[in-house]
Amino acid sequence: MHLRRIRRERGRALRGVDQRLDELEGRLRAAEDQLDILRLLNRYGPLVDSGSAAEAADLWVAGGGYDFTGVTGDGTRVEAPRGLAALYEGDVHAGLVAAGVAHLTATPHIALHGETAEAVGYSLVIRKEDDRWFVWRAAINHWALARTADGWRITERYNRVLDGSAESRATMRRILASP
Repeated sequence: MHLRRIRRERGRALRGVDQRLDELEGRLRAAEDQLDILRLLNRYGPLVDSGSAAEAADLWVAGGGYDFTGVTGDGTRVEAPRGLAALYEGDVHAGLVAAGVAHLTATPHIALHGETAEAVGYSLVIRKEDDRWFVWRAAINHWALARTADGWRITERYNRVLDGSAESRATMRRILASP
């Protein structure tokens, strides 16, 4: 009798350990996913600022898009990879790179949804003019992402310049929908 009770208690204890391990593995995967997404989004600036157009476009899935306002577009959607590479190789962007530019991505709020995720956060474009640097463009971004065989990739990036418009404020409020 005593031996059965010990085995039963050991079985319960092992099930508890298995459950805790499953929970820890889930939390670890979520932390790794968030870190991988941060790394992906933070590769963008150095890639576009170094003239690595094809590599920057490869941050997206094929057919994914970048929808932006300001500077060269007002609600323009450019498709990956060809459209994005062409944008980064175009005269406007090449001029920015030649003069000195830094595309910065602020740490976004990330919400994981299994094999997809979304991130909401600011971005800044800093330009060099003579001997000074200045913020040239500030925007709010909503990224939709998907886990692929090659890791996390952007499926859509929605970027709105911070011009006080209802559209830019609505983009900021997308953070409210994310846990």
